[in-house]
Amino acid sequence: MYLYDSLDQAFVDERVAEFRDQTRRHLAGELSEEEFKPLRLRNGLYLQRHAPMLRIAIPYGLLSARQLRKLAAIARRYDRGYGHFTTRQNLQLNWPALADVPEILAELASVQMHAIQTSGNCMRNITADHLAGIAVDEIDDPRPYCEIIRQWATLHPEFTYLPRKFKIAVTGSAQDRAASEVHDIGLQLQRRDAELGFTVRVGGGLGRAPAIGQVIREFLPLAELLGYLEAILRVYNRQGRRDNIHKARIKVLVKTLGIERLREQVEAEWRANRAHAPQLSGAEIERVRSCFKPLPYAQLQDLDVTAGREPAFAAWYRYNTHAHRVRGYRAVFVSLKAHGAVPGDMSSQQMEAVAQLAERFSFGQVRSTHNQNLLLADVAQHHLYTLWQALAQQQLAMPNIGTLTDLIACPGLDFCSLANAGTIAVAQQIQQRFDDLDYLYDLGEIEIKMSGCMNACGHHHVGHIGILGVDKHGEEWYQISLGGSANGFTALGEVIGPSVPKHEVAATVERIVETYRALRAEGERFIDTLRRVGLSIFRERAYAIHPQAA
Repeated sequence: MYLYDSLDQAFVDERVAEFRDQTRRHLAGELSEEEFKPLRLRNGLYLQRHAPMLRIAIPYGLLSARQLRKLAAIARRYDRGYGHFTTRQNLQLNWPALADVPEILAELASVQMHAIQTSGNCMRNITADHLAGIAVDEIDDPRPYCEIIRQWATLHPEFTYLPRKFKIAVTGSAQDRAASEVHDIGLQLQRRDAELGFTVRVGGGLGRAPAIGQVIREFLPLAELLGYLEAILRVYNRQGRRDNIHKARIKVLVKTLGIERLREQVEAEWRANRAHAPQLSGAEIERVRSCFKPLPYAQLQDLDVTAGREPAFAAWYRYNTHAHRVRGYRAVFVSLKAHGAVPGDMSSQQMEAVAQLAERFSFGQVRSTHNQNLLLADVAQHHLYTLWQALAQQQLAMPNIGTLTDLIACPGLDFCSLANAGTIAVAQQIQQRFDDLDYLYDLGEIEIKMSGCMNACGHHHVGHIGILGVDKHGEEWYQISLGGSANGFTALGEVIGPSVPKHEVAATVERIVETYRALRAEGERFIDTLRRVGLSIFRERAYAIHPQAA
């Protein structure tokens, strides 16, 4: 993984000192909240319902065991003993005291971490496929390019105050596990003859007026990456709306201008400044790539590790491990979706346990995923049974990855000041309703994504089943959408009817999946059946015995 050099460390340390003084002046009344707000936002600090929330950057989801231990210690000392992993591969602390935040940032800096640009109208954490570097279907490892973009984007002087927040994702596979098509810029590695480059999409995003990114360039050579990104950002920075926060994202500019006109402007900007734009040399790419060189894998053979083992281990192996490009290894998902738990939450004790297991079994590295789980990417197959036992002791081996209860949920009204409705209780309601693993496995792959407001931090627009919390005269109701997807066949879900009360959400979901069970053809996933038969019958049966819908 990428390690700081002296300049990186000095930069992060100086930012800590700077924010320490800004916080001191704010608490002393020398900086008003209006003056302090842009400063705290550039350091990942929000004001939420009950306490500040600090969002900690995990670039492209990669953590060392040492860093995970530090997060555990920080959560125990400065929070309430847990952290929340997000769909952007970051970690959030929900209860830090404002006066303690500079100390937290100093502790993060001691292990080469920070919270810079995790909020505010700037370029946010660069994300990637959580299987980067080990995926069988990968064209190239996207992480070196993520790191290059991260360094370029951090405090870029021209793009520090954009019209709105800006998100970039990079994927190296045809199966878009990074959800790049619903990012402001999505980069997908391609190979044209012998040359590597990117397909560049622009204008994706969720929240209000969700949109799928459109191709602005079919093939961009690697060397031109930063110059072309600058051209896109420059056009957006000049023309993006600043008078209306809800119309400020680049997706609105794409809709206003149209992709052809935007392409003309970006290409003209790029050509005009190409001679002076940053060029990625082969030497620089190789320098950064060397930080992600293959790990010292042993020469192993593939094993039948489930033979003679108990059915519970076989289920975990089937659902919570994934093929690895190196023979004799598997990638292991650490499920943060135990039934009854809060999706994405992890206690300090669990973090410390996973850090130890990463050192024993996965070269000391851990990854966070877009689905709010963790991943031990490089586990020798002969260690899987021992690892399973250790994860089970920490309630981290729920064999439900890719199933209905592996659902995404933002923190919702329990924490977020923007939310209209809670998500945690609804997630637990669904987990309780679908607690029978045999039934869950019979349903197959179903993605539920839930948000507590239109900002869509839970990505509900691209869930096979999307759930959006809404406020109705002070009561929590939930809008259901079907047909979303973000894995290479990107689609936005369609709302199927009126919202339902909180206590009816799980029952409504059950009627939807029972409709699927009745209609599915042999081998069909939920999303396949839905696309084949259409929404009408699902809509009809979802509300067939639901007189309270309004």
